[in-house]
Formats: sequence, structure tokens, C-alpha cells
Amino acid sequence: MALRILSTEDYGRDAGVKVLVYGAPGAGKTRLCATAPKPFILSAESGLLSLRKEKLPYAVISNIDDLNEAYAWVTESEEAKEYQTICLDSISEIAEQVLSTEKASSKDGRKAYGEMQDRMNRLLRAFRDIPGKNVYFSAKMERTQMDSGLILYTPSLPGRNLTQGIGYFFDEEFALITVKDNDGNVERYLQTASDTAYEAKDRSGSLDFLEKPDLTKIFRKIAGGEDA
Repeated sequence: MALRILSTEDYGRDAGVKVLVYGAPGAGKTRLCATAPKPFILSAESGLLSLRKEKLPYAVISNIDDLNEAYAWVTESEEAKEYQTICLDSISEIAEQVLSTEKASSKDGRKAYGEMQDRMNRLLRAFRDIPGKNVYFSAKMERTQMDSGLILYTPSLPGRNLTQGIGYFFDEEFALITVKDNDGNVERYLQTASDTAYEAKDRSGSLDFLEKPDLTKIFRKIAGGEDA
């Protein structure tokens, strides 16, 4: 078989943008779905009230079977082709559902966590690798005090191994934070690179350190369609 030579210039061009965003309760992670291009929401948190006026389509994810069915629908159905962005809100809650199922079928807690981690790893890779669609993964936020005394905020999922490894799944990992301006007004931003307080990264190299929470504009910048 002849070796296929590719160019990094074209890497991911037709794959869609896959992004993980984490933040505190009420930060606006669910609301962020409305800023994505043609979104369809897979909701596991029963927290869509903030999107009531947006009239966005969604499906309820109550267990792992619902999520598997949703994946099949997204990747195989004609109806799903009209949506450009799939929003999983949130993977923290989905992981909790998977863990609950595993605990119910196993008396060994360590085995239940191991099975949950394996299933979530497969699911995250499956949705991350959907070709031709953007996928937005939201997650809860975890607060950890480091040995230095500093507080570090990271995505939060059940199980230490899954929490520590979640960042490796994505090229884009953002923290949804609030910042006060000089007048004391609170504004929301997506932090796209790590500092001493928040874990974040932007492997595209196209984003500012702080970006307005607008996924459509961010996806365009990553794709090279917007310079500002």
C-alpha cells in the first residue's frame, strides 16, 4: 500500500471544531450553546431554562443508552445533517449517570469507577471524532489547592483519573470566567490559555487569551475565517 502524504495545513479543516468548556454553576455554560452555529443540544442536566427564548432543538439524555442512541442519530440520520454543532451539556453529568449505572451492577466500587472511565473514554472519543461537525462539551469546575497554596481550577468529572486525563482529549479547552471592569460591571469571557488559576489551552494558536463567549466567532477564528 502506497504511503499517503498529507499536509498539516489541511489538518482538521473538514473535521469541525471540538471544544471543552468548564465553569462554575451559573457561569453560562448552557447559555453558550445558543452562540454556536446551528446547534442541537444533548441535555443531561435539566437546566435549559436560560435557553427558553431561543427555541433550540434538544434531546434529553437520562442514561448511557440515550447517549448511544443520540450518537447513532447524529452520525447516521438525514435529519441530523442540518445541524452544525452538537452540544453535550454536560459531560460531568453524563459521567455521573454512567457511574451510577456501573455502581448498580457491581459491588466493587473500584471496578465501577474503572468501567465508568473506560466507557466515558470511548464516548468522548466517539463524539470528538465525528467528522464535519463542531462539538461543544461542557463540564463542571473543580477547585484544587496546590502544595504552593495556590488554587487551580480545572474541569470536574467523577473519578480522579478521568478528571486528570480529560484535557488530553481536546485541542481546545477553555475556562468560562467572570471579570469585573473598572466600573465594577461583570463580564464573561472564555480563557483560552493556562495561568496560575485556570487550566486552558488553544492548540490552534488563533485565539486571544480572553475571548468573548461566542462560539460561532471562535470557531471562525480557529478555522482562519476571521482575523479580529
